[in-house]
Amino acid sequence: MNIVSTLRNSRLTVAASVAVFALAISACGNGSDSGGGGEDKAKAAGITLVKPGKLTVCTHLSYKPFEYKEGTKVVGFDVDLLDLLAKDLGVEQEVISIEWAQVTSGAAYQAKKCDMGMGAMTINASRKAAIGISDPYMDATQVLLVKKGAPYKSLEDLKGKKVGVQADTTGKDYATAASKKIGFEVVVFNDLALQTNNVKSGRVDAAINDNGALYNFVQGNPDTEVTAEFNTGEQYGFAAKKDDPSGTKLLTKFNELLAKAKSDGTYNQIFKKWFGVEPKK
Repeated sequence: MNIVSTLRNSRLTVAASVAVFALAISACGNGSDSGGGGEDKAKAAGITLVKPGKLTVCTHLSYKPFEYKEGTKVVGFDVDLLDLLAKDLGVEQEVISIEWAQVTSGAAYQAKKCDMGMGAMTINASRKAAIGISDPYMDATQVLLVKKGAPYKSLEDLKGKKVGVQADTTGKDYATAASKKIGFEVVVFNDLALQTNNVKSGRVDAAINDNGALYNFVQGNPDTEVTAEFNTGEQYGFAAKKDDPSGTKLLTKFNELLAKAKSDGTYNQIFKKWFGVEPKK
Protein backbone atom coordinates (compact mmCIF):
# COMPACT_ATOMS: atom_id res chain seq x y z
CA MET A 1 0.00 0.00 0.00
CA ASN A 2 -3.58 8.94 0.46
CA ILE A 3 -5.33 11.90 2.46
CA VAL A 4 -3.68 9.30 4.24
CA SER A 5 3.26 0.37 -1.94
CA THR A 6 4.45 -2.99 -4.19
CA LEU A 7 6.40 -6.71 -5.37
CA ARG A 8 7.70 -12.83 -7.60
CA ASN A 9 8.01 -16.15 -6.70
CA SER A 10 7.53 -19.47 -8.46
CA ARG A 11 4.08 -20.96 -8.94
CA LEU A 12 4.69 -23.32 -6.02
CA THR A 13 5.69 -20.47 -3.73
CA VAL A 14 2.55 -18.52 -4.59
CA ALA A 15 0.40 -21.56 -3.90
CA ALA A 16 2.07 -22.10 -0.54
CA SER A 17 1.68 -18.46 0.43
CA VAL A 18 -2.01 -18.57 -0.40
CA ALA A 19 -2.45 -21.70 1.71
CA VAL A 20 -0.73 -20.11 4.68
CA PHE A 21 -2.05 -16.59 4.52
CA ALA A 22 -5.50 -16.90 2.93
CA LEU A 23 -8.35 -16.04 5.24
CA ALA A 24 -11.80 -15.79 3.69
CA ILE A 25 -13.95 -13.26 5.43
CA SER A 26 -17.40 -12.08 4.43
CA ALA A 27 -17.45 -8.34 3.93
CA CYS A 28 -21.24 -8.24 4.49
CA GLY A 29 -21.48 -5.20 2.27
CA ASN A 30 -24.47 -3.47 0.76
CA GLY A 31 -24.85 -5.87 -2.15
CA SER A 32 -28.10 -7.79 -2.48
CA ASP A 33 -28.43 -11.47 -1.61
CA SER A 34 -26.38 -13.87 -3.68
CA GLY A 35 -28.05 -16.23 -6.07
CA GLY A 36 -29.13 -16.71 -9.64
CA GLY A 37 -30.30 -13.11 -10.11
CA GLY A 38 -26.92 -11.61 -9.33
CA GLU A 39 -25.09 -14.28 -11.27
CA ASP A 40 -27.34 -13.73 -14.28
CA LYS A 41 -26.79 -9.96 -14.13
CA ALA A 42 -23.02 -10.38 -14.06
CA LYS A 43 -23.14 -12.84 -16.97
CA ALA A 44 -25.35 -10.47 -18.93
CA ALA A 45 -22.61 -7.85 -18.51
CA GLY A 46 -20.01 -10.32 -19.83
CA ILE A 47 -18.50 -10.87 -16.38
CA THR A 48 -17.57 -14.30 -15.01
CA LEU A 49 -17.07 -14.20 -11.24
CA VAL A 50 -14.77 -16.66 -9.46
CA LYS A 51 -17.65 -17.47 -7.08
CA PRO A 52 -21.26 -17.33 -8.30
CA GLY A 53 -23.20 -14.59 -6.54
CA LYS A 54 -20.06 -13.05 -5.01
CA LEU A 55 -17.70 -10.21 -5.89
CA THR A 56 -14.56 -11.71 -4.35
CA VAL A 57 -11.98 -9.08 -3.37
CA CYS A 58 -8.42 -9.72 -2.19
CA THR A 59 -6.54 -7.46 0.21
CA HIS A 60 -4.06 -7.70 3.10
CA LEU A 61 -5.73 -6.90 6.42
CA SER A 62 -5.53 -4.73 8.34
CA TYR A 63 -5.20 -1.27 6.80
CA LYS A 64 -7.51 1.02 8.70
CA PRO A 65 -9.58 2.97 7.65
CA PHE A 66 -9.46 1.45 4.15
CA GLU A 67 -10.14 -2.19 5.08
CA TYR A 68 -10.15 -3.79 8.51
CA LYS A 69 -12.23 -6.15 10.65
CA GLU A 70 -14.96 -4.79 12.87
CA GLY A 71 -16.32 -7.81 14.71
CA THR A 72 -16.87 -10.45 12.05
CA LYS A 73 -17.21 -7.96 9.21
CA VAL A 74 -14.63 -6.32 6.98
CA VAL A 75 -15.38 -2.61 6.70
CA GLY A 76 -13.67 0.50 5.41
CA PHE A 77 -13.47 3.15 2.71
CA ASP A 78 -12.32 0.74 -0.01
CA VAL A 79 -15.01 -1.76 0.98
CA ASP A 80 -17.76 0.85 0.67
CA LEU A 81 -16.54 1.93 -2.76
CA LEU A 82 -16.44 -1.63 -4.11
CA ASP A 83 -19.87 -2.23 -2.61
CA LEU A 84 -21.11 0.22 -5.26
CA LEU A 85 -19.99 -2.32 -7.85
CA ALA A 86 -21.31 -5.34 -5.95
CA LYS A 87 -24.71 -3.70 -5.56
CA ASP A 88 -24.84 -2.80 -9.25
CA LEU A 89 -24.13 -6.45 -10.15
CA GLY A 90 -26.68 -7.69 -7.62
CA VAL A 91 -24.14 -9.71 -5.64
CA GLU A 92 -22.44 -9.65 -2.23
CA GLN A 93 -18.85 -8.55 -1.70
CA GLU A 94 -16.59 -11.13 -0.03
CA VAL A 95 -13.12 -10.15 1.19
CA ILE A 96 -10.13 -12.50 1.30
CA SER A 97 -6.98 -11.50 3.20
CA ILE A 98 -3.77 -12.72 1.54
CA GLU A 99 -0.15 -11.67 1.11
CA TRP A 100 -0.07 -8.12 -0.31
CA ALA A 101 2.45 -9.00 -3.02
CA GLN A 102 -0.07 -11.39 -4.56
CA VAL A 103 -2.60 -8.58 -4.90
CA THR A 104 -0.19 -6.22 -6.65
CA SER A 105 1.67 -8.80 -8.75
CA GLY A 106 -1.46 -10.30 -10.29
CA ALA A 107 -0.84 -13.78 -8.84
CA ALA A 108 -4.14 -13.76 -6.94
CA TYR A 109 -6.18 -13.19 -10.12
CA GLN A 110 -4.20 -15.70 -12.16
CA ALA A 111 -4.93 -18.30 -9.46
CA LYS A 112 -8.63 -17.32 -9.52
CA LYS A 113 -8.59 -16.44 -5.85
CA CYS A 114 -10.47 -13.21 -6.41
CA ASP A 115 -12.10 -10.95 -8.97
CA MET A 116 -10.55 -7.70 -7.78
CA GLY A 117 -7.93 -6.33 -5.38
CA MET A 118 -8.05 -3.43 -2.93
CA GLY A 119 -5.81 -1.94 -0.28
CA ALA A 120 -5.10 1.78 -0.77
CA MET A 121 -2.98 0.63 -3.71
CA THR A 122 -0.85 3.30 -5.34
CA ILE A 123 -0.96 3.26 -9.13
CA ASN A 124 2.52 3.01 -10.64
CA ALA A 125 4.24 1.73 -13.79
CA SER A 126 5.30 -1.65 -12.41
CA ARG A 127 1.79 -2.43 -11.23
CA LYS A 128 0.25 -1.28 -14.50
CA ALA A 129 2.51 -3.79 -16.25
CA ALA A 130 1.25 -6.65 -14.07
CA ILE A 131 -2.42 -5.93 -13.37
CA GLY A 132 -5.44 -4.06 -14.66
CA ILE A 133 -6.11 -0.94 -12.61
CA SER A 134 -9.17 1.28 -12.27
CA ASP A 135 -9.30 5.02 -12.60
CA PRO A 136 -7.82 6.79 -9.54
CA TYR A 137 -10.31 7.00 -6.68
CA MET A 138 -8.19 8.96 -4.17
CA ASP A 139 -5.06 11.08 -3.99
CA ALA A 140 -2.32 9.95 -1.64
CA THR A 141 1.05 10.85 -0.13
CA GLN A 142 3.55 9.54 2.44
CA VAL A 143 3.95 10.86 5.99
CA LEU A 144 6.35 10.47 8.93
CA LEU A 145 5.07 8.93 12.19
CA VAL A 146 7.02 9.37 15.44
CA LYS A 147 6.46 9.22 19.18
CA LYS A 148 4.83 12.35 20.54
CA GLY A 149 7.49 14.94 21.29
CA ALA A 150 10.27 13.16 19.40
CA PRO A 151 12.73 15.59 17.73
CA TYR A 152 12.24 14.20 14.19
CA LYS A 153 10.64 16.77 11.91
CA SER A 154 12.22 15.61 8.64
CA LEU A 155 14.03 12.62 7.18
CA GLU A 156 17.33 14.46 7.60
CA ASP A 157 16.74 14.43 11.37
CA LEU A 158 16.79 10.62 11.24
CA LYS A 159 20.40 10.18 10.11
CA GLY A 160 21.79 7.15 11.96
CA LYS A 161 18.32 6.20 13.23
CA LYS A 162 15.86 3.40 12.35
CA VAL A 163 12.82 4.00 10.16
CA GLY A 164 10.07 1.38 9.92
CA VAL A 165 8.31 0.65 6.63
CA GLN A 166 5.67 -1.81 5.44
CA ALA A 167 6.74 -4.54 3.02
CA ASP A 168 5.86 -4.18 -0.67
CA THR A 169 4.65 -0.58 -0.40
CA THR A 170 5.55 2.69 -2.10
CA GLY A 171 6.39 3.99 1.37
CA LYS A 172 9.13 1.36 1.56
CA ASP A 173 10.39 2.42 -1.88
CA TYR A 174 10.41 6.09 -0.86
CA ALA A 175 12.21 5.43 2.43
CA THR A 176 14.77 3.12 0.84
CA ALA A 177 15.71 5.73 -1.76
CA ALA A 178 15.98 8.45 0.90
CA SER A 179 18.06 6.24 3.22
CA LYS A 180 20.81 5.96 0.62
CA LYS A 181 21.18 9.73 0.60
CA ILE A 182 20.62 10.50 4.27
CA GLY A 183 21.98 7.44 6.07
CA PHE A 184 19.20 5.98 8.21
CA GLU A 185 18.39 2.26 8.57
CA VAL A 186 15.21 0.89 6.96
CA VAL A 187 13.42 -1.78 9.02
CA VAL A 188 10.73 -3.75 7.14
CA PHE A 189 7.52 -5.02 8.77
CA ASN A 190 4.92 -7.27 7.18
CA ASP A 191 1.90 -5.15 8.05
CA LEU A 192 0.76 -1.76 9.28
CA ALA A 193 0.04 -2.86 12.85
CA LEU A 194 3.56 -4.21 13.37
CA GLN A 195 5.06 -1.08 11.84
CA THR A 196 3.13 1.40 13.96
CA ASN A 197 3.40 -0.56 17.21
CA ASN A 198 7.18 -0.73 16.80
CA VAL A 199 7.22 3.07 16.76
CA LYS A 200 5.31 3.03 20.04
CA SER A 201 7.65 0.44 21.57
CA GLY A 202 10.77 2.33 20.45
CA ARG A 203 12.22 -0.45 18.30
CA VAL A 204 12.22 2.07 15.45
CA ASP A 205 12.49 5.84 15.74
CA ALA A 206 9.94 6.64 13.04
CA ALA A 207 7.77 5.13 10.32
CA ILE A 208 6.76 6.07 6.79
CA ASN A 209 3.44 5.05 5.27
CA ASP A 210 0.35 6.50 3.60
CA ASN A 211 -1.15 9.52 5.29
CA GLY A 212 -4.71 8.17 5.52
CA ALA A 213 -3.58 5.14 7.51
CA LEU A 214 -1.15 6.99 9.78
CA TYR A 215 -3.40 9.95 10.53
CA ASN A 216 -6.06 7.42 11.46
CA PHE A 217 -3.57 5.64 13.75
CA VAL A 218 -2.66 8.87 15.52
CA GLN A 219 -6.33 9.52 16.34
CA GLY A 220 -6.42 6.37 18.45
CA ASN A 221 -2.84 6.67 19.72
CA PRO A 222 -2.25 10.18 21.06
CA ASP A 223 1.25 9.20 22.22
CA THR A 224 2.24 9.37 18.53
CA GLU A 225 2.14 12.14 15.94
CA VAL A 226 2.74 12.87 12.27
CA THR A 227 5.52 15.43 11.88
CA ALA A 228 6.10 15.59 8.12
CA GLU A 229 4.37 14.99 4.80
CA PHE A 230 6.15 14.09 1.58
CA ASN A 231 4.41 15.17 -1.60
CA THR A 232 4.78 11.97 -3.61
CA GLY A 233 1.84 12.69 -5.94
CA GLU A 234 0.33 9.22 -5.53
CA GLN A 235 -3.17 8.04 -6.46
CA TYR A 236 -5.04 4.89 -5.46
CA GLY A 237 -6.75 2.40 -7.75
CA PHE A 238 -8.46 -0.99 -7.56
CA ALA A 239 -7.01 -4.02 -9.34
CA ALA A 240 -8.22 -6.88 -11.55
CA LYS A 241 -6.69 -9.43 -13.91
CA LYS A 242 -4.83 -7.73 -16.75
CA ASP A 243 -5.93 -8.28 -20.38
CA ASP A 244 -8.87 -10.39 -19.21
CA PRO A 245 -12.43 -9.82 -20.51
CA SER A 246 -14.09 -10.14 -17.10
CA GLY A 247 -11.42 -8.14 -15.30
CA THR A 248 -11.58 -5.37 -17.88
CA LYS A 249 -15.38 -5.20 -17.68
CA LEU A 250 -15.29 -5.06 -13.89
CA LEU A 251 -12.88 -2.12 -13.98
CA THR A 252 -14.89 -0.34 -16.69
CA LYS A 253 -18.11 -0.74 -14.71
CA PHE A 254 -16.44 0.49 -11.51
CA ASN A 255 -15.05 3.53 -13.35
CA GLU A 256 -18.58 4.37 -14.51
CA LEU A 257 -19.98 3.99 -11.00
CA LEU A 258 -17.13 6.05 -9.49
CA ALA A 259 -17.82 8.91 -11.91
CA LYS A 260 -21.51 8.77 -11.05
CA ALA A 261 -20.80 8.70 -7.30
CA LYS A 262 -18.58 11.76 -7.62
CA SER A 263 -21.23 13.66 -9.57
CA ASP A 264 -24.21 12.84 -7.34
CA GLY A 265 -22.47 13.31 -3.98
CA THR A 266 -22.26 9.64 -2.97
CA TYR A 267 -18.46 9.64 -3.08
CA ASN A 268 -18.26 12.67 -0.79
CA GLN A 269 -20.60 10.99 1.70
CA ILE A 270 -18.48 7.83 1.80
CA PHE A 271 -15.27 9.85 2.10
CA LYS A 272 -16.60 11.92 4.98
CA LYS A 273 -17.83 8.75 6.74
CA TRP A 274 -14.27 7.39 6.93
CA PHE A 275 -12.10 10.53 7.09
CA GLY A 276 -14.35 13.01 8.89
CA VAL A 277 -14.11 15.64 6.13
CA GLU A 278 -15.10 15.91 2.51
CA PRO A 279 -12.28 15.50 -0.05
CA LYS A 280 -10.35 18.55 -1.13
CA LYS A 281 -11.39 19.93 -4.50
